[in-house]
Amino acid sequence: MSTIVKRNMNKTEILLKQNRHLFHTRDLRILWQLDNPETLRRTISRYIKKGTLIPIYRGFYSTLPLEKIDQLELGATAIHEYSYVSTETVLVQNGIIFQNILAYTFCSTKTKSIHIGDNTYKSRQLKDTYLYNKTGIIDKGNYQIACPERAIADMLYFNPKYYFDAKDQMNQDLFQTIRKEVYGI
Repeated sequence: MSTIVKRNMNKTEILLKQNRHLFHTRDLRILWQLDNPETLRRTISRYIKKGTLIPIYRGFYSTLPLEKIDQLELGATAIHEYSYVSTETVLVQNGIIFQNILAYTFCSTKTKSIHIGDNTYKSRQLKDTYLYNKTGIIDKGNYQIACPERAIADMLYFNPKYYFDAKDQMNQDLFQTIRKEVYGI
């Protein structure tokens, strides 16, 4: 077997053995140890043609079709900054608000909106002091999500007059503890 075939097979094996399915160009450069931008571009192009990589948008790829990827993981990875699922998404999931939410919502280092397929992912910028405070944040492996009480505290940070349809669904003591630990209120 030629060296080139072995090298390509090793790149495929390296890619498919990862515990994740979403990659930015920078991730692939590091994973495959390719410092030459042109070599990286050609390698990515070859993997797209073979169907090993599926382009989501420029510089963002998947090893699985979009419909097989957890939408929260997709959003967290697409945001490409430290982030966690919070506010409306968590509040709807936990029956605290009843509105129809048209986007998956995150807290992150930047405010941005990303459209992928039929979905929209919105992140609100949160001050680093609050964002990196892990109180009330649950690690799901490839993304993080706020517990309902943390999501309420985050929402009140962004909009102090926000209306919650079912406040009785939250643990009031936990909410007060999280709000004090994260926001000092």
